[in-house]
Amino acid sequence: MRIRTTPAGRTPLEGRTPHAPGGTGTTGTTGTTRARRAARRREGAWGWLFVSPMVLILGLFLVLPILMALWVSLLHWDGQSNPFSGQADFVGLDNYRTLFTQDGLDRTLFATALRNNAYYVLLTVPLQTGLALGLALILNQRLLRGRGALRTTFFLPSVTSSIAVATIFLFLFQGSGAVNALLSWIGVKGPNWFADPRGVLSLILGGLGIVDPDHPTGVLADHSFMGLSWFEWLSGPSVAMCTIILLAVWTTSGTFMLIFLAALQDIPRELEETAALEGVNRRQLLRYVTLPALRPVLFLVLTLGLIATWQVFDQVYVMGQGAPGNTTLTPAFLSYSSGFDDADFGQGSAIAFVLLVLILTLTAFQRWALRERGTRTRRNR
Repeated sequence: MRIRTTPAGRTPLEGRTPHAPGGTGTTGTTGTTRARRAARRREGAWGWLFVSPMVLILGLFLVLPILMALWVSLLHWDGQSNPFSGQADFVGLDNYRTLFTQDGLDRTLFATALRNNAYYVLLTVPLQTGLALGLALILNQRLLRGRGALRTTFFLPSVTSSIAVATIFLFLFQGSGAVNALLSWIGVKGPNWFADPRGVLSLILGGLGIVDPDHPTGVLADHSFMGLSWFEWLSGPSVAMCTIILLAVWTTSGTFMLIFLAALQDIPRELEETAALEGVNRRQLLRYVTLPALRPVLFLVLTLGLIATWQVFDQVYVMGQGAPGNTTLTPAFLSYSSGFDDADFGQGSAIAFVLLVLILTLTAFQRWALRERGTRTRRNR
């Protein structure tokens, strides 16, 4: 058998390129893969080059202070020396044990702050979310007149200084303030709002004759947790804390309203028109069309509200600093007070990190609760 040669004296396979039809292409494929990897590496290098200023800023002003605060939480430090020089006493986890396991004033104050903040979160987050969603649904009506003016009106408290708003609330809710004056017109004697440490739930149960708020007895009074009796845990937010809750709901609903409104306007009109053709009423439209479409935005609003309410500080600082009777004390303010008032920055940092872990845990649980739940399909056998 004779092999046909080309004019150059080579076999046909020798003259073909790797990418020509009929060629093997192994060498060309390897070269192309290497070129793509090199291009990706160059793109990654340029990407890191562009984001490096922000990474450095975040590392310098966010990550590094967090690590420093974590180290301080393991010390007994008064803030007068260098915590990294060895002059501060290393106590390990003693600051955390003081908060959770050792009987004393520190644990009682920490438990009181957690109780107050828990009621603050449980009432503020649902109220501000529901009010914001309701306002957004109203302003999303296409036939509503003056929507721009209403948006500005509802959003105005959110851009006003929280210190200024808290100061105004102090004048409105004082004993002879405008709120009690309005209540007197309907024959109701308003309380001295910022000087009333009684729990709202205990007042309601006392009014129904179920318990005696001044002298509780029974199981609720005989058992305790972290230095507080069960009755103190379950007595509800104080009257003073309720005024701070009203302030928070009034000032934050406008911001969340705009977030919901933007999400509502992003829902395709075809979904609403299809639901209308199917004979769906407004309540069913809200439940089966609008709310499922708002699930990611609802998670965002609830997460922002959860973080902000657990970190509440400025309203508490202006409107009582824990008074009356530590019923408006919060972990954020207790952390500040431990560091700057009591010169115990180790315990203040420990409180801050406990609060951080609590927020991360609740956020993760909230993400799990609002996750997409799809039906699992069975494999055909």
